[in-house]
Amino acid sequence: MYQDYKNVETVKPGGLDLKDRLVGVQRVTKVTKGGRAFGFSAIVVVGDENGVVGHGLGKSKEVADAISKAVEDAKKNLVRIPLYKSTLPHEQLGKYGGARVFLLPASEGTGVIAGGPTRMVLESVGVHDVLSKNQGSSNPHNMVKATFDALLKLRGAEQIAKQRGITLEKLFNG
Repeated sequence: MYQDYKNVETVKPGGLDLKDRLVGVQRVTKVTKGGRAFGFSAIVVVGDENGVVGHGLGKSKEVADAISKAVEDAKKNLVRIPLYKSTLPHEQLGKYGGARVFLLPASEGTGVIAGGPTRMVLESVGVHDVLSKNQGSSNPHNMVKATFDALLKLRGAEQIAKQRGITLEKLFNG
């Protein structure tokens, strides 16, 4: 799922205190010869509010089953996101489908200024101060994936120093 991104650290769910947030539940209808068959799809974001987050999709004939399937799927897709204090290390644009999400680090005390699905993802990661702007599609599935795209492109100071082959001290003092 995360093959297109460099330096993505996947995480196993064991030993983590994960909290799940329900982004949305949609009722879907399949029209058959015998009438309409109703089902539900749910999208969920799970995270430990300390840099680990994942998202999942579940489908079922019952709402509760769809949500539990989505939570299990989300636990299979956990990744570690680099954070700087209570915000992000740098600004980043994420795209998925017709949705675009722009994330901007903010000073301490700003809070999470984000709408809907983007807010849920950022709170699950553990970001406390960030500005964001959602553009294009407001489809919750695409907004969650666009937010993940932006978060997975983030690089911490340690990663940048390692890529350049220098120490952290030289990175900031050089």
